[in-house]
Amino acid sequence: METTYKLLDGKKISGEIKQEIAAVVNELLEKGGRRPHLAGVLVGHDGGSETYMASKVKACEEVGFTSSLIRYEDDVTEEELLACVHRLNQDPTVDGFIVQLPLPKHIDEQKIIEAVDPRKDVDGFHPVNVGHLAIGAPGLRPCTPAGCIRMLDYAGIPIEGARAVIIGRSNIVGKPMAMLLLERHATVTVCHSRTKNLAEVAREADILVAAVGRPHFVTADMVKEGATVIDVGINRIAPKTLVGDVDFDAVSEVAGAITPVPGGVGLLTVAMLMENVVQAAKMQRG
Repeated sequence: METTYKLLDGKKISGEIKQEIAAVVNELLEKGGRRPHLAGVLVGHDGGSETYMASKVKACEEVGFTSSLIRYEDDVTEEELLACVHRLNQDPTVDGFIVQLPLPKHIDEQKIIEAVDPRKDVDGFHPVNVGHLAIGAPGLRPCTPAGCIRMLDYAGIPIEGARAVIIGRSNIVGKPMAMLLLERHATVTVCHSRTKNLAEVAREADILVAAVGRPHFVTADMVKEGATVIDVGINRIAPKTLVGDVDFDAVSEVAGAITPVPGGVGLLTVAMLMENVVQAAKMQRG
């Protein structure tokens, strides 16, 4: 059967973004500058975190960045991790760094996030960068929501005046996604576990963003005919099977455009991280 939806292909879009970044790096080198340097801090051996970090290191190679990885075991103390963050803040050769989340239970994640120099916070999680986003000032934006916006732009899907519904209110995706869509003049509703008549609210969306962390949570009856559906979820339901928060097969029958999982938003998240590293390098080097 012929498909009627537009597939928002993360591989193609992220590939083009990375080509643009590689060109910027070459220009920087031609002017006698050094390669942007991204450092990553990885605690323990969580499978998801290992995969994410490997994809970030690979992307650094593709665009011509320097990358370095600092590893700690699960029993690292909060003090040791804070000392590592302080060293990276002070290191003039590091343009940006990430501390891969989640962290072990005995470490206060927010304390670690707030210890990062906002100018090197390429995840866009520091309260200073969150504040800049909230008031529409320039700053480093969280990579996943920024990737979703880039995907919509690339596909030519209008944001201005659109009714956008986000399912999920996390600090990493839901809240910043709402602010980025507001910045682009969408009318935004944020849904969560206490939302009444959630399916009814979701059906009003021209742009529906699912970021709830539950496999196949969004079903076809929650989607308006022709809506754009952005699936941020990555859920492992078997050792080698990843699915999104959206029931892709059913929803793609109704949606006008939809992102796949894998191969969708996750690839854009990594590409936007690379873009943030370039921005951080420019800010620090003047």
